[in-house]
Amino acid sequence: MNKKGAHADNLKNPQCYCNSGIGFKLCCEPALSGNDPAKTAEMLMRSRYTAFCLHDQNYLLQTWHLSTRPKEVSFEAQQQWLGLKVLATHFGKQEDTQGQVEFIARYKIHGRAYRIHENSDFLWQDGHWYYTQGTLFAE
Repeated sequence: MNKKGAHADNLKNPQCYCNSGIGFKLCCEPALSGNDPAKTAEMLMRSRYTAFCLHDQNYLLQTWHLSTRPKEVSFEAQQQWLGLKVLATHFGKQEDTQGQVEFIARYKIHGRAYRIHENSDFLWQDGHWYYTQGTLFAE
């Protein structure tokens, strides 16, 4: 494929917000649209990061386990998400009932850079993965 063809494909299917290296339409969009729920804890974590980028409160609440789900998710209008790096996953595969994903997410607010280093816990229930809680690492 020539450069022009590759550029046209990137415009039709830009890279996913979660930095997976896969285009958005094949990566997180199917989960966000409800057409293809996340099959692993990592996939759910990546799609939730993307939902934060897109201010998709409905998806975040739907994928948050009822036992820890807040009433709403608030977004900082000036927050700009810069990237996600998954550091490790423990369990969370299709045959597991729970999993953990350690990640670093970077963002800016009013020109100042921040990062979240978290170990997120996930639970498989009723055919879906749910986020339950996260433990922040001291920086």
